[in-house]
Amino acid sequence: MQITLLKGKLHMASVSQAELWYDGSCAIDKDLVELAGFREFEQIDIYDVDNGERFHTYIILAEAGSGTISMNGAAARRVQVGDRVIIAAYGTMDESEADSFKPKLVYLNKDNTVERTTNTIPVQKD
Repeated sequence: MQITLLKGKLHMASVSQAELWYDGSCAIDKDLVELAGFREFEQIDIYDVDNGERFHTYIILAEAGSGTISMNGAAARRVQVGDRVIIAAYGTMDESEADSFKPKLVYLNKDNTVERTTNTIPVQKD
């Protein structure tokens, strides 16, 4: 059986640009793409924490070290500059792979610098 698991995420990234007339996509700082285990042109989900929007797009690379998170094309209408977003990618694998798989979780500060990285999420308590 194949299952889909979270492969990686950028947690609480800040939207730095919204470019309506640029090729549709999400431009992400190349360093952040690599740290989260993403790939150029990979499909991603965007979850806007500020307005509740959830949508799909794909990754294009922004300059390494720039901190850029730019929503482009139609995605630019779903966010405001400064919104905090979660950017997630998923992978499909068989159950034996899933038993040992660990996602790449990157937690960001408001300026899109890395706060911390991990591969686990603590158990949620009441």
